[in-house]
Amino acid sequence: MFGIQEILDTLPHRYPFLLVDRILEMEAGKRIVGIKNVSINENFFQGHFPGHPIMPGVLLLEAMAQTGGVLAMRSYEAEGIDIKNKIIYFMTIDKAKFRKPVLPGDQVRFELDMIKTRANIRGFKAVARVDGAVVAEAELMAMIVDK
Repeated sequence: MFGIQEILDTLPHRYPFLLVDRILEMEAGKRIVGIKNVSINENFFQGHFPGHPIMPGVLLLEAMAQTGGVLAMRSYEAEGIDIKNKIIYFMTIDKAKFRKPVLPGDQVRFELDMIKTRANIRGFKAVARVDGAVVAEAELMAMIVDK
């Protein structure tokens, strides 16, 4: 649906901390699907773990949150609110579970459903998959505020 430039236009994150490469599907106010192509060149693999590289679980959560951030911000924009002077802050993580390791060469698919909308707060149910298998899941909340 949209690529890296639209993601950069929506989120404040930049390399090396931008963890979503593309948005495949999005229905404003409802759901989003994004992907992260995991490369052996990721800087975190230098120390996690030498000789046995695994993507850190906390970065999977961050990638889910960033994907949710795109949905939240673009949904806000669809409501007629100018997002140029807005920023999204991650608030909570609940029910986080890690099922399988994510390895170099994997493509992680992030599927998020918006489960809460109240004023400037957005809640999401998030699932990360590799080749259809669940690798992580969580419930996330974020708040959109003025910069």
